[in-house]
Amino acid sequence: MTLSNLERKIIEGSIRDIKDFPKPGIVFKDITTLLNNAEAFGVTMNHLYQRYKEYNLDYIAGIDARGFIFGAALAQMLGIGFVPIRKKGKLPYTTISEKYSLEYGFDEVEVHLDAFSAIPNARVLLIDDLIATGGTANASVKLINQTGAKCVEACFILCLSFLDGHKKLQDLTEVYSLVEVK
Repeated sequence: MTLSNLERKIIEGSIRDIKDFPKPGIVFKDITTLLNNAEAFGVTMNHLYQRYKEYNLDYIAGIDARGFIFGAALAQMLGIGFVPIRKKGKLPYTTISEKYSLEYGFDEVEVHLDAFSAIPNARVLLIDDLIATGGTANASVKLINQTGAKCVEACFILCLSFLDGHKKLQDLTEVYSLVEVK
């Protein structure tokens, strides 16, 4: 299931470009204008619901922090649990972690060790607002799978396809994006 032309126009029209943020030469895709636009957010969430209602998902996992917004809302709509994947040191219980490379150095994401344990072989959808270079998403898919659950798809509102991050995930899981920026 893909967006209709009208849905795509509504979503794309609600995302603001911020030039030279966070540094010169970068055009930042600001989704706060999608979130505060009731029509655009509604179109986004309805599309996600329609796409995933037949996937037999057990959980939605959202990446810190904007993935929490879309993930928690979608989990509630589907009547399933939501699991946060957070930056290192933010979760209060026993965690497992996965490091990933940044342009200069490393970062790390974590999930509770028992996040998906209530359902054996849980089927999980990973969601975030945007995929760029793919480091965080790749580490998040690996974390989900390390718990014994299965990441059945990674979903992004925006894919910056010119950065090839989505290609890093294709060996680990299916990838779906609502809007592609070439």
